[in-house]
Amino acid sequence: MFRIGQSSDIHPFVEGRKLILGGVEIPHTKGLGGHSDADVLTHAIAESILGALALGDLGKYFPDTDKQYKNRCSLDFLAQIYNMMEEKGYQIQNIDSLILTEKPKLASYIPQMKENMMKVLHCESDQINIKATRGEKIGFIGREEGAMAQCVVLLRKKG
Repeated sequence: MFRIGQSSDIHPFVEGRKLILGGVEIPHTKGLGGHSDADVLTHAIAESILGALALGDLGKYFPDTDKQYKNRCSLDFLAQIYNMMEEKGYQIQNIDSLILTEKPKLASYIPQMKENMMKVLHCESDQINIKATRGEKIGFIGREEGAMAQCVVLLRKKG
């Protein structure tokens, strides 16, 4: 039995924060604003898994009104969602994700992002894909106002 989930996550660029994508700190003049570390890639992956399991969204489990999640590493959220997936008897079949940001260029950081996801989700390299693209100066991405990530996940029932 297979289940498909998809999600998008968007956060604005702000001064005075680190830019974290896929659990990797990336040198940049701005970071993403949000209650946690605002890691749009990890949020999109996590929420797509929740969607595939029909378990709602990230806010249901990690509300931005709860101080315990302030500045929290989103990989922690993903690890908890992985445990929920395990409890339901599913595993990752494959993940395809996309980060949209005008700057900085991300190609050199994607291998570490992928390693982080593989470690937390206990999957192999050929089960996860991370891509990045620019906004080509169009819209809020192109104007460097924020970043967005999208993800589609296919889960497979164990056994």
